[in-house]
Amino acid sequence: MLILLAFIIVFHITSAALLFISTIDNAWWVGDNFSTDVWRMCATNTSTCMAITDQFREYQSIQAVQATMILSTIFCCVAFLVFILQLFRLKQGERFVLTSIIQLLSCLCVMIAASIYTDRHEELHKSREYSIEVSEGQYGYSFVLAWIAFAFTLISGVMYLVLRKRK
Repeated sequence: MLILLAFIIVFHITSAALLFISTIDNAWWVGDNFSTDVWRMCATNTSTCMAITDQFREYQSIQAVQATMILSTIFCCVAFLVFILQLFRLKQGERFVLTSIIQLLSCLCVMIAASIYTDRHEELHKSREYSIEVSEGQYGYSFVLAWIAFAFTLISGVMYLVLRKRK
């Protein structure tokens, strides 16, 4: 039982780490001489970065991605704290339903963010406000980590729903 508990905790911490990395790191869309995320665009050859502001086309879509990724990370961290509290508060045989609901909300938020970015990426990168051409790029590892975090949070949310407290 202790091994299962350790696995669940490590799995949850891994999910949170994936969410933090994908939200913070600058690699949602990459090219030969640039990388961009939901916060800024950086030219790799000159090492200059410029923030994505409301002057950009489709800024509302970027704000939606920013908000849902932040919410997802917050929900994941809150779910972990609730799980730890429920370990001590639940009676034997009860399920971790509250933890599961919060973790599934995290899953929903990261899915919404990655889906919006997937759908709007062409319009997002055609903005004339970029200092260099960014439309000829590809999805970066932060984008991939966001989708992996979606799978991890979904699995852990279902796992918490099925899990019962034992001695």
